[in-house]
Amino acid sequence: MNPIAQPLRTPRRQWLQTLGGGFGSIALAGLCAEEAAYQSPLAARASHYAARAKRIIFMCMRGGPSHLETFDYKPQLNADNLKPGRNPKSKLFGSQWKFTQHGRSGLWMSSLFPNLATQADRLCMIHSMHTDNENHPQALEQLHTGSFQFIRPSLGSWVAYGLGTENRNLPGFVALNPLSALGGSRYYSSAFLPASFAATRIGDSGKPIARAKVGNLASPRLAPEGQRRQLDLLQTMNQETARQQAHDGRLEGVIESFELAFRMQSELPQVLDLSGETQATRELYGIGEGLLTDDFGRQCLLARRMAEAGVRFIELTHEDWDHHGFVSTAMPKACTQIDKPMTGLLTDLARRGLLEDTLVVWSGEFGRTPDDPTQDGRGHNNKGFTLWLAGAGTRGGLAYGKTDEHGYEAVENKVHLHDLHATLLHCLGLDHERLTYRHAGRDFRLTDVEGHVVRDIFA
Repeated sequence: MNPIAQPLRTPRRQWLQTLGGGFGSIALAGLCAEEAAYQSPLAARASHYAARAKRIIFMCMRGGPSHLETFDYKPQLNADNLKPGRNPKSKLFGSQWKFTQHGRSGLWMSSLFPNLATQADRLCMIHSMHTDNENHPQALEQLHTGSFQFIRPSLGSWVAYGLGTENRNLPGFVALNPLSALGGSRYYSSAFLPASFAATRIGDSGKPIARAKVGNLASPRLAPEGQRRQLDLLQTMNQETARQQAHDGRLEGVIESFELAFRMQSELPQVLDLSGETQATRELYGIGEGLLTDDFGRQCLLARRMAEAGVRFIELTHEDWDHHGFVSTAMPKACTQIDKPMTGLLTDLARRGLLEDTLVVWSGEFGRTPDDPTQDGRGHNNKGFTLWLAGAGTRGGLAYGKTDEHGYEAVENKVHLHDLHATLLHCLGLDHERLTYRHAGRDFRLTDVEGHVVRDIFA
């Protein structure tokens, strides 16, 4: 029985034993025979139905990128520049950059993305996104977890819970340079899911990913064989304690974290080491070309390496999109930092055959307003914004949905964040209504009681 095919009502230990595809046995002297073979909760599991994607790379743009300067072409907004806006104290503020059509599809994109424009026929734009809150912490939390009111598992945690990991030596969910402020720890948490499904965090927001270190990947005292014997003894005691306190899910998380940490020693350093990449590949991502593209380029290249190695959900982070002022200088800088790296990622995934089963997602927590009192900034806008997808059978070159003529709100084929989450799970072969977890007397899911799969975006 696939445990994700119905609400989980079995005790946690029994559930672990039904997952299948475990990572081998540990000598557990003194425990009864049925517990002698430890089954990892991160063991790879079958999806509900045939999947388009095996993994997701999510590029999180913290701060709310302006759809009006990037991908949502609004000629009427430009024509009405300086006319009164909806806010009595503000005037309409047209885009300062030229929009042109690209690719065979004729997808509209601004001149701020000259490199990404070459990938137009791979991009599936959703122009009709909307969410429930216009404050950064709450909107970011809803983007990641589906809720801004309660602590809930992250999207990456739900994916790891549903499918496990493709590589026994690596985590199922990795967050690169994760956010630390604005409640960041809640964005990557497994919440009430077992702790094994929380993100493995590499790096810190605001610091170069090149300096990121994962501590304790090698023992200063024991060889691997000695570590294994030591860990076997420790896990024997942990398993016995877990058997006696089956109600405490944290124990299973500790057991799995010890096992995963041991296995990661052999493979994670190799995945994080970019020295073996060719100079041409490094240049493709903009690595070594100065401060503008190097950091996000490294994140993108690490994401490709992790996808190739079998990590199920990889999240990248770019900040500095909260442009209440100085749009004229801030937007070009932010777009330049990501334009070449993102293009390199899509190009590299495609030429390696990985884009066929990797879903790439680019989004912020919301968009920006068409009017502004300063005429060089934009406010928060949760009623209408743009994100794009690429790969895994999505319809490249598609412009789905619309905002109104000025870009205030979604008006056609509206897509809520619950719909987005349902669609991402669907792409992975998971039914968002069946992927549930029993907690506090009810069956929880990522989309709560909402969400519809946006089927029209698939080829």
